[in-house]
Amino acid sequence: MNTLFPIFVKIENLNTLVVGGGYVGLEKLTALLSNAPDAPVTLVAPEIRDEIRELAQQHPNLTLIQERYQAEYLQGRDLVIVGTNDKAVNRQVQQDCKARQLLVNVADTPDLCDFYLSSVVKKGDLKVAISTNGKSPTFAKRFREVLEEILPDSLQETLDNLTAIRNQLKGDFVQKMEKLNEITKVLR
Repeated sequence: MNTLFPIFVKIENLNTLVVGGGYVGLEKLTALLSNAPDAPVTLVAPEIRDEIRELAQQHPNLTLIQERYQAEYLQGRDLVIVGTNDKAVNRQVQQDCKARQLLVNVADTPDLCDFYLSSVVKKGDLKVAISTNGKSPTFAKRFREVLEEILPDSLQETLDNLTAIRNQLKGDFVQKMEKLNEITKVLR
């Protein structure tokens, strides 16, 4: 049974640390910045890919620290994502985060994760997150591709129209909800 509680966080309001400057670090960093380009993110790693350095030139809130991970880098962080190929470092970061009550994701190690990064479908303001409870990120990626293909690009216009209607509705919350439910019934 999947007991995950799905939430969308305002990552641009959080201070995120990414540990790892290789391919996985790049993948996680790209996911963060594609959803919130101005998010304050620090990446620490002894070696940093050129693609990550290029991202830092495009994102002024991305700080790169080319050093080995140390627990002091957790100071002031809200969220931590680990993507190194060193299992001892991954476990150490997870233990350091637990001691500080920080949420941590350790790539490809579900047992060390407090949360999973979902595969995300984006169509304008619509975002749909897909999770397989850590069992198959590849399936989540493929399912995302299917949804991206079948969801029309005109969804943003629909969302904008529904927002305008919601803003014009009179009555209390229940009355507004009933009216919006009636209007959106055609989506079934």
